[in-house]
Amino acid sequence: MTIPASASPAVEPPLRLLNREQGMLAFNERVLALADLPDVPLLERLRYVTIVSSNLDEFFEVRVAELREIADSTHVDAVGARESLKVIALRVRQLVERKYALLNEQLIPALAAEGIVFHMINGWTDAQRDWAQSVFISEIEPLLTPIALDPAHPFPRILNKSLNFIVELEGQDAFGRRAGIAVLQAPRALPRVLRVPTEISGAPHGVMLLTSVVQGFVGTLFPGLEVLAVHQFRVTRNSELFVDDEEVTDLRAALQGELRQRHYGDAVRLEVSAGCSAAVLQRLLDEFNLQESDCFRVAGPVNLSRLSQVIDLVERPDLKFPVFEAHVPEALRGRDLFSAIRKRDILLHHPYESFNPVMAFLNSAAADPSVVAIKQTIYRTGTDSALMESLIEAARIGKEVTVVVELMARFDEEANIGWAARLEQVGAHVVYGVVGHKTHAKMALIVRREEGKLRRYAHLGTGNYHPRTARLYEDFGLFTADEKICADVHELFRRLTGLGLARELNALVQSPFTLHEMVLSSIRREARHARAGRKGYIAAKVNALLEPMVIDALYKASQAGVKIDLIVRGVCALRPGVPGLSENIRVRSIVGRFLEHSRVYHFWNDGERDVWLASADWMDRNLLRRVEVAFPVRDPRLKRRVIQEGLIEHLRDNASAWMMDGDGNYQRKRPRGAQRRVSQLRMLAGITGA
Repeated sequence: MTIPASASPAVEPPLRLLNREQGMLAFNERVLALADLPDVPLLERLRYVTIVSSNLDEFFEVRVAELREIADSTHVDAVGARESLKVIALRVRQLVERKYALLNEQLIPALAAEGIVFHMINGWTDAQRDWAQSVFISEIEPLLTPIALDPAHPFPRILNKSLNFIVELEGQDAFGRRAGIAVLQAPRALPRVLRVPTEISGAPHGVMLLTSVVQGFVGTLFPGLEVLAVHQFRVTRNSELFVDDEEVTDLRAALQGELRQRHYGDAVRLEVSAGCSAAVLQRLLDEFNLQESDCFRVAGPVNLSRLSQVIDLVERPDLKFPVFEAHVPEALRGRDLFSAIRKRDILLHHPYESFNPVMAFLNSAAADPSVVAIKQTIYRTGTDSALMESLIEAARIGKEVTVVVELMARFDEEANIGWAARLEQVGAHVVYGVVGHKTHAKMALIVRREEGKLRRYAHLGTGNYHPRTARLYEDFGLFTADEKICADVHELFRRLTGLGLARELNALVQSPFTLHEMVLSSIRREARHARAGRKGYIAAKVNALLEPMVIDALYKASQAGVKIDLIVRGVCALRPGVPGLSENIRVRSIVGRFLEHSRVYHFWNDGERDVWLASADWMDRNLLRRVEVAFPVRDPRLKRRVIQEGLIEHLRDNASAWMMDGDGNYQRKRPRGAQRRVSQLRMLAGITGA
């Protein structure tokens, strides 16, 4: 299967605008392709459909919203933004059509064959209709408020991504008013998927969608009137928060004010049932100030991401990925954590290795009387976090706790504000980093008093301190007591909490100061080695590659003879294999059960094999406008592991890898011969070759 980089080669908006948005869509096309693979467990195929739906929501809330603002402005990129929106609309339409076709033509019939039945209105038995009516009357109708549209009832405010119905009516009501159109909003408290009792369903796992039940009995809300038609609709709104870096005096207060308005930003997309009449559709478009190109008619529920509830409701382990138990490294089993770290650096590779040692590292802060101080960065941690509770407890009993909370972590702002408030209540030092520079670095520092002296222990990672996503995202983490690295972590916290010039670091590199230059100088050094007749080699794994200077340096290194392997999960503006430019560069994307999230940089360096783990992708924002950290892996044993598990396994993958060509198109790599090699499966089996 080939996934094109551009839906219309004739349209060529500015590269910077086009590649980012098109790259995001290409990634979602690769994810959706997994839902079409018969060797993927059936309920996991459904999960991939829901993931793509959720990703598209964020794509419109943020990326399309940004492009629309540029397109409607006098910005220098306005023309390019308008052309990009046209290309995006066409490509998204194709993606949406493919998504619903997969659901309706393949997944729902296949699920029914396994006893997992979606009971739609047109197939209800009498018993199912009676059950649905009973549920509607007792559980749903009391929460509904139908709003007729007339001079006394203007169009209601519609929440971002909420489920709504527009109802066409005919007749005359008790006040003598002629019926026309009414709007019905489904409260978010209502479950979108209802489990049908087995004796009613006739199948082991029967479900009904809330949309079906509401549409089936919506007439009871309008007694004496005839319901001509009822259609679902859903509006996606601009969800970016605006905070003026120069004017803000209290970031938390400014964000709280913005969060209240997030649900009612400018509309950017309308999703509506496929059968909606032209007149009703136009009414909706007019209400939300949208064009027909912003509307997507769908053959099913308007929000497929809610179908993830089906996966949770159905107990069919044989239709899901096998459960696995992440193991704890031998060095950490049954031993004192701090003595193990003092002995040597310890590497963790999630989700294959357990996140529990990281939790234990931080949880011990409150219980361990030798711990006197804890410092940590928080980007995403969730609304329910044992780690954050441990920090709160540590501060409550008098330990010195400093937490750098990134309030601008998109869609986690509210949770982070809540944690910041709770931490402050118990006396923790809470800072919000540097205004204008998101703190995306992942680091924690614990200070213990041992034998009359203070000793520091650090954890540095490529992923968030989020126990739930640590089971789904692939990331590396490093425990170390190396004094130079710990001193650097201490210095980075000083920069984030205080003021002053940046002192030179011993081992770490940090954006926006030294990380970008380290990457560029390392690439250029490989080029010099190649030009001198020595081996030049670069392998890197990132989520996105967009930064122009890095791309230019990679092109020049390729021209000098450096062999370059890039594993870029998402957006990649570099084009590999172009004669005279990038014929020595290969780009692949790994898409599988886990989200590939780690950032690994490997430079041959004349046999020294420099290996870095980082929180930063090779994007403008990460390298130039955020606080990010890259840390070296120096222990030869751990370095070999990172190279093998983080790079080589993916470079040898011949089943879940997608190869990019010089036009930016992706094609799935097919196994040659009998042996199928899937990097994530090999990691689960512990076959790393390290």
